[in-house]
Formats: sequence, structure tokens, C-alpha cells
Amino acid sequence: MQKKRVYVFFKRGGTEESANLVDWRVVKVKINKIMVFKIFAVLIIFGGLLWINSRFINVTPEALRNFIEYAGWFAPFLYIIIYTFRPLILFPASILSLAGGLLFGPAAGTVLILIGATAGAALSFIIARKLGKNIAGKEWTGRAAELQRQLTEHGFVYVVLIRLVPVFNFDFISYLCGISKLRIKAFIFGTFIGIIPGAFAYSFLGSSLIIGDREQIVAAIIIFLAVSTIPLLFRKKISRKFNTSKEER
Repeated sequence: MQKKRVYVFFKRGGTEESANLVDWRVVKVKINKIMVFKIFAVLIIFGGLLWINSRFINVTPEALRNFIEYAGWFAPFLYIIIYTFRPLILFPASILSLAGGLLFGPAAGTVLILIGATAGAALSFIIARKLGKNIAGKEWTGRAAELQRQLTEHGFVYVVLIRLVPVFNFDFISYLCGISKLRIKAFIFGTFIGIIPGAFAYSFLGSSLIIGDREQIVAAIIIFLAVSTIPLLFRKKISRKFNTSKEER
């Protein structure tokens, strides 16, 4: 019996015969490897920071509160400014997100991450739109044409989904959307909604660094793993939905 195959988002345009069909199981394995690598990288960073703090620095909640009080009302704004311009210096967003939870706690940290990350994504989008306006105005071909179609027809939903499933680099997605015909409003709102689970997971994980409560640390790791892996369970269904819409055209 012929293998069950599905279209992926970034396939080549054209007829079904000329399209680039990919075995879902092969794609899933590749994506899972990327996700596992990213998850382990974040957990290694988290563990390293936890160890360094316990052995050498010993930052306490009181010390952080003193720092926030010293910076005063400008501290949250400074964090947002740094996060906004982060894409320009290629600083890892994961580290800055962990820092948000570490400095401001899970609730305020989540809000500040959402604002800063969305502002940074919007800045990347605008830069790409300005510098790549000639590219955005042209008709794309092949797999790029399919991406253009998805962004044009399903802009907001598509951005939410690719933000929820963070397989691709955060800044790469922002620049890619910038040179497409996607409206900036759909991009900004899609990004904001799509990164909510991840923002909370990183913030909660970061805030647990200095608490010293093992139960909270374990809970933070479990939440982070859940937010990172659960969206992958819906990838196949999402892929079918988008490609069904193309077949109905």
C-alpha cells in the first residue's frame, strides 16, 4: 500500500504531480530533532545558570528586588528597549526571556517579554519590508510562491501557528514575513498571540532560578517542555488543513 503522504507548508507550487511531496514521517523526524536540540539547549543554559548562581554568584530575590528598585521606573522600559533592538545584534532571545522572568517574576516578566519580543519582531518586519520592497512586489515562484499564498490568504492564523511551533528561528520568520505581502497588522497580532505560551514558559522558568524551591523548578521545567512539544502534536493536522484549502481553490 502506498505510503500516506502529506504536503508541507513550504512545498513547491504547481500541480500535484510537480509538487514536492514529502513523507510526513521523514519531516516529523527532522522537525523533532530540531525541537529536541532547542529544548536541550535551553535546559542546559538554565541548568548552567542555576549551578553558577548556587556556586559562585548566589543571587537572591532580595538582591534582584534591590536592583529593580535602584533602576526605578525605568527598569521595565530598559528591558523592553533591549528586547526591541535585540534582533539587530543577534542576541539569543531565549536568554533574554529567561532574564525577564529572573528580574521581574513570572507575571510581569511574561508581559514584558510579550511587549519586547513583539516590538522586536515588528522592527525586523519593517526593516525587511523597507530593504526588500522590490522582492515583496514581485511574483514569487516555486516553494516561495506557496509561502506567499499562505501568508496572503491565512496571514494572521499562519503567523500564530509558526510562532506556536518555534521550529524556525524567531528573527528569520520576522524577516521572511517582511519581504512577503503579509500585512503588518496581521503579523504583529499573530506574533503577539503566538508567543504567549512560550513567553510564560520562559518567564516562569527564569523566575524559578533564584527561588531555590525544587518543586517550582521541576514545575517550571515541565511547563517549558509541555509548551515546547505539545504544538508538534497538531502539526500534521495543521498541515492537512492548509493544503486542503489549496486543493479547493
